[in-house]
Amino acid sequence: MVEVRKICCIGAGYVGGPTCSVIAQMCPEVTVTVVDVNEDRIRAWNSDSLPIFEPGLQEVVDSCRGVNLFFSTDIDEAIKNADLVFISVNTPTKTFGIGKGRAADLKYIEACARRIADVSIGCKIVVEKSTVPVRAAESIRRIFNANTKSSFNFQVLSNPEFLAEGTAITDLKNPDRVLIGGDETPEGQHAIEALRSIYEHWVPKSKIITTNTWSSELSKLAANAFLAQRISSINSISALCEVTGADVEEVAHAIGTDQRIGSCFLKASVGFGGSCFQKDVLNLVYLCEVLNLPEVARYWQQVIEINDYQRKRFSSRIISCLFNTVTDKKIALLGFAFKKNTGDTRESSSIYISRYLLEEGACLHIYDPKVKAQQIMHDLTQPTPSERHDPATVSRLVTIVTDPYKACENAHAIVICTEWDMFTELDYEKIYKAMLKPAFIFDGRRILDSLHDQLQHIGFQVETIGKRVNQRIHFTAIEDKSEIDQQQPLKKIKL
Repeated sequence: MVEVRKICCIGAGYVGGPTCSVIAQMCPEVTVTVVDVNEDRIRAWNSDSLPIFEPGLQEVVDSCRGVNLFFSTDIDEAIKNADLVFISVNTPTKTFGIGKGRAADLKYIEACARRIADVSIGCKIVVEKSTVPVRAAESIRRIFNANTKSSFNFQVLSNPEFLAEGTAITDLKNPDRVLIGGDETPEGQHAIEALRSIYEHWVPKSKIITTNTWSSELSKLAANAFLAQRISSINSISALCEVTGADVEEVAHAIGTDQRIGSCFLKASVGFGGSCFQKDVLNLVYLCEVLNLPEVARYWQQVIEINDYQRKRFSSRIISCLFNTVTDKKIALLGFAFKKNTGDTRESSSIYISRYLLEEGACLHIYDPKVKAQQIMHDLTQPTPSERHDPATVSRLVTIVTDPYKACENAHAIVICTEWDMFTELDYEKIYKAMLKPAFIFDGRRILDSLHDQLQHIGFQVETIGKRVNQRIHFTAIEDKSEIDQQQPLKKIKL
């Protein structure tokens, strides 16, 4: 078995950075070098202001950076010296060409494979850490076989990540499972054991699952598809609740107590976001289409369509409540990250809701405690496979603020898109006084449920996901009860 003493990770993003920081902390005898072509990102990893926000990450990095954890732009040197190389680069959805809008773009994976083949000598274990379509490892192998020197021996493994942003460090230190896929040859099994030995420093053997490469790759796509499916399922029920008078939170609790179903991922909201769910489901759809499984493809496509429907439905509700027009109306949008405790905005529902409102001419004042203004403007002006967004219009209609109270000042409505805890602790009486009347709150994350009575007492019109909020209507009392008593009884009318 190859003894792993030096690890190189290509890609210093949301996966590579935290994963290798924890490996370095848990394996002090192993030297871990994280490399990236982005000099600004590497400079940030070497500073006190890390390029990503993740609870607990700063402490992990501080404990081993400069000791056995290093961040560098010298990619070739790190690859040469490593026993094991993680490929942890972005695999975005293609925006043009065959498979546009669904298939994964593997150009960065291919570039990594070619660079590893070009500079490597000796024995290397190359590990897919990025989310990739099934049989991507085979593509890496073909590149190695076609370009390698006689002095280079390699094994390709699949080791997908199952991290949830906001709890990534906890997930890494106490994972539900670690999945390693490799060849069923003796050499492949030796490589699996080498990677397993790294994780066994802190992960119980019973939680380390080994499979063949293809099962490992498909398991990652399937896991994310199942989680996204649960969110779309409960969001579809939320639409039904709003027209029947049921409360989706009560329904979710009732069905979640069934042990066969469980309560996880049954939280209705404005839709799922993040770097993985939509991308992986679309990847699965494309894979099924290519393999001539149209019925399976249509099934998983519906998960995406429900997610899109939920976002549009919520946006339409905002417009409808604001008297069917939001043109030139100030709307405070609280939260831009796709979930709390992260600064990641990839596929955030906030982006889609903002775009729908901007198309109607709304003036958005956006606040998020962790997302930078440049990132918000980039996301709102970034072209999509189906449309382009005019930067001049976005710049005119969007204002980024650093104070939630400033965002709400003179606004017609507040739209909560991210479940940051701080949004439950705001002084809503102060906010109400500074808003135009009637003042609306649209709770897209169901974080204000316990405050509904208080908010209505203040004067807010409250709208939320998956529930009809009975608005308080103030009637003028009749002082003289005798006036009622003296009224003549209604005459019966024949129909």
